[in-house]
Amino acid sequence: MQSLYCSHGHENPLANRFCSQCGEKLNRSVNPEPQASRYRVIRELGHGGFGRTYLAEDLNRFNEPCVLKEFAPQVQGTHALQKAAELFEREAGVLYKLQHPQIPKFRELFRVKQQNQGRLFLVQDFVAGQTYRALLDQRKQQGLRFTEVEVIELLRQILPVLGYIHSLGVIHRDISPDNLIRRDRDGLPVLIDFGGVKQVAATAASQFMPSSAAIATRLGKFGYAPHEQMQSGMIYPNSDLYALAATALTLLTGKEPQQLIDSPTLTWNWQQEITLSPTLSRILAKMLQSVPEARYQTASQVLQALTPQPPPVAYSPPQPPFPQTQATVAVTPGQIPAQPEASSSPSTETPSLDSNPTLGWLGKLMLVLVLIVGAGGFGWWAGNLWIKSQVQEQSQNEEFENPIVSSDHNSSEAESSSEFSSEEQQRKQALRQQRINLGIDYNIYVALVNEVFWNQYPEQRGKQLGTGSEDAKLREEWDAIATDLLTQIEELDLSGSARQQIGNYGETDRDRFKAQANELHISSRSLYDLADAKFFKYFPEQQGKEFLNQPFGQVWHAIVSDTLKALKSGDSLKQIVFDSGTTSKQLSGILKSGEGKVFIAELSEGQTMKVNLSTDENALFSIYSPTGNTKLMEDSRDREWSGLLPESGYYEFAIVSNSSEPIDYQLELTVEDESLE
Repeated sequence: MQSLYCSHGHENPLANRFCSQCGEKLNRSVNPEPQASRYRVIRELGHGGFGRTYLAEDLNRFNEPCVLKEFAPQVQGTHALQKAAELFEREAGVLYKLQHPQIPKFRELFRVKQQNQGRLFLVQDFVAGQTYRALLDQRKQQGLRFTEVEVIELLRQILPVLGYIHSLGVIHRDISPDNLIRRDRDGLPVLIDFGGVKQVAATAASQFMPSSAAIATRLGKFGYAPHEQMQSGMIYPNSDLYALAATALTLLTGKEPQQLIDSPTLTWNWQQEITLSPTLSRILAKMLQSVPEARYQTASQVLQALTPQPPPVAYSPPQPPFPQTQATVAVTPGQIPAQPEASSSPSTETPSLDSNPTLGWLGKLMLVLVLIVGAGGFGWWAGNLWIKSQVQEQSQNEEFENPIVSSDHNSSEAESSSEFSSEEQQRKQALRQQRINLGIDYNIYVALVNEVFWNQYPEQRGKQLGTGSEDAKLREEWDAIATDLLTQIEELDLSGSARQQIGNYGETDRDRFKAQANELHISSRSLYDLADAKFFKYFPEQQGKEFLNQPFGQVWHAIVSDTLKALKSGDSLKQIVFDSGTTSKQLSGILKSGEGKVFIAELSEGQTMKVNLSTDENALFSIYSPTGNTKLMEDSRDREWSGLLPESGYYEFAIVSNSSEPIDYQLELTVEDESLE
């Protein structure tokens, strides 16, 4: 049965005129012509037997980067291509349902007609980062591999993603170091390149080109995909778990699965390459079982196995010291002796209590109370002893020696090492207090300082500074950079809410910022002009760099957040309204260093506009058209513009100061031929 699909991949019956899920009008033509001009291809990212992948810019979203995946199955004939397209559209509809922060969002599906042939494209978000394959290659060049701690953290971060897609009936099919990206902005692993599209192409080829029927059995990478997937094309949720375990071993050993698998028996021999903890060894061995039924069945089962279990209830610690018990029962009135020595054995206490009937039952009652309270004290002591032992065991791995070596993006700051001098410990404690006062997350703080430190000392990138005297100077330099950085953030005078969000900003926040700016009749261009002026004042070394998805991009996001608030309040935004009977308006003011102001005016196509700005030479001036399709002036030191307006709507005039001192400005706007309301 044929179906209609909207640009988002939603499936609809043929009778529908509009999409039943999103309301989009459906195009019934076989090869609908898309707005292909919306995307500008930058370069090819890769290609295979089923199509090519491109990095592109979305011109309708301010040149935001995205990924275009072309679907080009190896089939011939109009009927075969039509059926393949239907399969692809159905798969795209499945992928569009995936809404997870660690999966690139699938935006739309469109067709392009070229030389009487239809080409299908799937558009998804671009993820800035490096694949784990690239990260491993970098480490291998330095003689390094991923550590067990890093791999466990990777498993804990990606298993919930697998649990999510499996709950929707989706199986990735192609997990490997090539298809996991460590995202730059937060260090989280992102799952890319779902094998479903490749499966569609293989299915189409096997159905319409019988000679290539075997293609369907070869999906997945040899060594990463389990035997049943490679041989018969059978897949289960734990097929992904198998591939994830193979990926983990590749990262740990630096070797490909085929180098770790004994060919005659198809058994894994990774134990000869690396020694792992018994827990991780047991988990990986079960994930890699050749029989699907013998593996973990769900991602949550693996995650639970990775989570340390509390000790059994039957644990019996040694008898606690007596003073703790004495302190516990001291609240009992009257009958408890003041000195510890008075607590003799029951055989010496009982006769004296029995000699007086009244005191006898009171004494027995007191004895019961003592036993109850003592048992409570014992339980309290035992519980605290276990908690302390767990904390001490964990702190052995978390003790703060140098923040540069922190690979756990969710860990908290530990106390400074006792090997440091008292002066260095005080210095680090002062930094810690300053960071806490600012509400800056420890992990992003470390990432920010590391970025500056590594730029100054590139040979130290990724290395661990020792706690001895030989690295004392480097540690001192790291702390000096940290002091400067925290001072700069303090001088930014950010709101508490903006500061506390540093480390958690992402694309959804940028989309929200843009939408809220559009409600004010300004574009993200003007918003970013003002934010850039302040950001580059404090971090001039970031100028010209691709910092958006780097640690310093988080600080920039915080500035954008507060800039938007200033625009909403009217502090940084003013609408130009002409007085009745006039065609000109003058506005003036003062801008502090790193400050900016945006003016907007609702104008009409065909009007003649003349703009003149009088201000300091270190100010930048931008004029933006309503849609941004026509470039008028951007980040310019020119002060005049005149001409016919190309379109109707709100025009933006952004002035920002790069001067180190406050500057005056005077803006004069003249519009003729049509009156303004």
